[in-house]
Amino acid sequence: MGKWTWSGVAVLLGCAALGVAQEAAPKAKTTYLVVYRPGPSWLAGKPLAEQPLREHGRYMVELYGKGTLKFAGPFLDDSGGAMVVEADTEAGAQALVAADPAVKGGIMIADVRPWRLVDWEPFLKKK
Repeated sequence: MGKWTWSGVAVLLGCAALGVAQEAAPKAKTTYLVVYRPGPSWLAGKPLAEQPLREHGRYMVELYGKGTLKFAGPFLDDSGGAMVVEADTEAGAQALVAADPAVKGGIMIADVRPWRLVDWEPFLKKK
């Protein structure tokens, strides 16, 4: 076994501390855009307000209460809607959508996309 120097020990301890700090830092969640559109159980010829979406609405409130749902709403042309959620993984986001009663019941189908939001404020200040 070789001779340890104080600088070698300091480097080793510093690396260990950095590793612990990285492990302790919470992983940032990813933002996902979910676009809903009519599914096979959609009531043809009926506007969004007349679709059986009560349980879907309750589910949205539940997600919002947990802090997962950031914002959501229907499209004004009655063609579906969209929501923005945060999840640890894409599989997690897919599972949130799969658990939606409207998706489970085939009233809507959903496209889940990871989304990088842009902070536009700094661009305004560059003018």
